[in-house]
Amino acid sequence: MNALLILLGSIRDVPDWFKTTVMLVLIVVVFYLFLIHPQTKKAKEEKRYHQGLQKGDHVMTTGGIHGTIVSTSGDYAQIEVAHDTRIKVQLDTLQPIPERKKR
Repeated sequence: MNALLILLGSIRDVPDWFKTTVMLVLIVVVFYLFLIHPQTKKAKEEKRYHQGLQKGDHVMTTGGIHGTIVSTSGDYAQIEVAHDTRIKVQLDTLQPIPERKKR
């Protein structure tokens, strides 16, 4: 970034508004590459995961409750957390159970 400033500063015929515009465009590109693009990619992966949930999948809620999917309907799923104990949760709150590290 400093090299670009030095390069742009050494060119005397370039107007200041052009230098400012170039810097603003670079800032927008950096924000897109490091913030916006990874977030949209993660959202697509989560949507794909939620659409692929089926009966019998082992899941965990964002609150940390582990269970097995018994049924799904629309945006909701019924999970069994213990024998004959079922709760209804939104699909968006479900996430895969993290794998344990082997020692």
